[in-house]
Amino acid sequence: MTNNPSFDARPKAGVGDSFRSWWNAQSRPMQWLFGVPFILLIALLPILNVPVLTTVGTNFGGVMAQFGMYALIAIGLNVVVGQAGLLDLGYVGFYAVGAYTVALLTSPDSPWNQTGPDGWLSSSWAWLACLPLAVAITALSGLILGSPTLRLRGDYLAIVTLGFGEIVRLLADNLTDVTNGGQGLSQIAYPHLGETEDKPYGVFSAGNTGGNLNSGVWWFWVGMVMVIIALLLVGNLERSRVGRAWVAIREDEDAAEIMGVPTFKFKLWAFTIGASIGGLSGALYAGQVGFVNNQKFDVQTSILFVAAVVLGGAGNKVGALLGGAIVAYIPLRFTAIADYKYLIFGIVLVLLMMFRSQGLVPAKMRLLAFARRALHWTASPPPPPEAPAVEGASS
Repeated sequence: MTNNPSFDARPKAGVGDSFRSWWNAQSRPMQWLFGVPFILLIALLPILNVPVLTTVGTNFGGVMAQFGMYALIAIGLNVVVGQAGLLDLGYVGFYAVGAYTVALLTSPDSPWNQTGPDGWLSSSWAWLACLPLAVAITALSGLILGSPTLRLRGDYLAIVTLGFGEIVRLLADNLTDVTNGGQGLSQIAYPHLGETEDKPYGVFSAGNTGGNLNSGVWWFWVGMVMVIIALLLVGNLERSRVGRAWVAIREDEDAAEIMGVPTFKFKLWAFTIGASIGGLSGALYAGQVGFVNNQKFDVQTSILFVAAVVLGGAGNKVGALLGGAIVAYIPLRFTAIADYKYLIFGIVLVLLMMFRSQGLVPAKMRLLAFARRALHWTASPPPPPEAPAVEGASS
């Protein structure tokens, strides 16, 4: 087999691998040169109203704003599930912590409201000021949850995180003196920008429903800025020793620990970073909707978040974004199947595991690529040995 010249051990490159190879071969300025127009095109989609993509019966700007929230969630959960290989089924708990942080500090229904005459937050910039607080508190909750539980693995870790998500939801339902129970917290602060006679409450207000530049479009643009920042942060981490440690833990935690990788520390890093991005998405949701209660943070929503990452491709940022776009867009584009979305996505995931287990855009396994390249080298026939020189042959 090794002497057969027709034998080729090199893997067949797919479209995704070819595009990745071409993209990685470009310099950083060239990547920005190609990437910026594509980002601008995505940003203009709600204004262009492309007939094929525009939703019927649902404001397309609002759909794109929801995609921004799901994209942030997918990026954060991809760090935990895709990069570090930690099965987190209670990620919705971090989403809820971020949303309730903004709601408790800015809603008039909250006993902790800080936007009144005695508070330290101005209603014009209260939402923006609460963003870093939401990220910090959610990261702290991830640190507190991860410290005792990340020594567990597999199904045990999944059960513990699932319990965390349910605990947050039940606390939001039962602490009626603080969270107002099932009635929720309303009139949550949002950015007061662009206030005119036609739009007295600004462009981010839910009352801005007319024209192409409605509130959904503005919230989508804010979400895009957050997504780009999160992608740059996570991308730099992936290329550092932290990202290499995450991949080693995901592939074989025991082998990584034997090789000297402090697995617990890096798993805690992944959990905390993923939690903070989830809290940022929750703060974005609270400001956009203006109302928060516990019904949005149930187990089904958490499973839907995991489905977005697995569907797009765990371990791949582009795949996570694609999965978030599918989960956010499909039920609102095809409203006839919206009531069956959990059944449909469940069937799709089963089929995906059968025929394409790595997702629509699988992560590139560099170690596997190196192993295949080494196999190709060893499979090539060795060159024939040179004949030894004989003294006096020239004479």
